[in-house]
Amino acid sequence: MQWHLVFGFVAAVTPLTLIPGTSLTLVTHQVVAGARSDGVRAAFGSVCGLLVHATFAAVGLSALVMSSARALTMVKLLGGIYLIWLGITTWRSARRGVESTTGRRWRLPWTHLGGFGQGLWSNVLNPKAASVYLTLVPQFLTSSRPIAPQIAMLAVVHTAVVLVWLLFWVSVVAAARSAIDTHRFRRGMTRLAGAVLVAFGVRTAAAS
Repeated sequence: MQWHLVFGFVAAVTPLTLIPGTSLTLVTHQVVAGARSDGVRAAFGSVCGLLVHATFAAVGLSALVMSSARALTMVKLLGGIYLIWLGITTWRSARRGVESTTGRRWRLPWTHLGGFGQGLWSNVLNPKAASVYLTLVPQFLTSSRPIAPQIAMLAVVHTAVVLVWLLFWVSVVAAARSAIDTHRFRRGMTRLAGAVLVAFGVRTAAAS
């Protein structure tokens, strides 16, 4: 793959990565409510979710979803519902004064994965993550060469950019937490994260 295309992709995807979104919110909450390692796991889960979309794009499944209004609507609704559920349980965890964002009564199959599972599924069910590989990535592909290896290369670059940013943010939040580590601060940040997740979920579902 031509390197000028790779550098062009990095220049295009970096501003999108820096925009605060679900992954940044989840990472922030995991560090505040738990520990630095929880934020790291959420960051790796988020990039693994991106790799899922990259795989779908390589085999053409994402194109099928995005071309089908019904399939795209289902993805948006599922993603929105998941984020709303995650936001509500996050808010409730602040009220209960516990560190976990998962309730005892309502559990999902990936609950035991903690921050990693939340980061993973928040991106797997995020249609905007899929759209990156259907609208932005094709602009940096060369039709005269095999498509799958090119998508794989751009996916590696994309996940590297996202991971560096999220891990940097983990360090920032961890430093802030060590300076202001009070129960009131953790509860306030947890509630803020819950409210933001619900807002993202409503926006995602409404976009359908």
